[in-house]
Amino acid sequence: MSANTESQGGAKDTLLWGLVFIILIAAVVGNYYYSDQAVYIRAAGVVVAAGIAGLLAYQTKKGQSSFAFARESRLEMRKVVWPTRQESIQTTLIVLAVTALVGLFLFLLDGLLVWLVNLVTGV
Repeated sequence: MSANTESQGGAKDTLLWGLVFIILIAAVVGNYYYSDQAVYIRAAGVVVAAGIAGLLAYQTKKGQSSFAFARESRLEMRKVVWPTRQESIQTTLIVLAVTALVGLFLFLLDGLLVWLVNLVTGV
């Protein structure tokens, strides 16, 4: 049971996450409470509180793995080959055409089924 606790980060991580959430809640409450202050002062306070919360979160095992995941995701996004403008336009037109055809098919199928039901029921 102690091995499971160690893999989760232990009491230190729990304490740090508690502090992170308290700081973030304090930032939200403080932003509301000091609503009569200038917006840039409140925004700076929220940014500072979020920065402190981020630094505390980074000290935990889950925080470090989350930051590592974000860093790796950023590297993977650099490897993506994005379509050109022409490819995007052509693909969009194909999707619109297929959608229109399927819509027309369903419209005709619905009309046929309504006609068949009227024929069978005699309405």
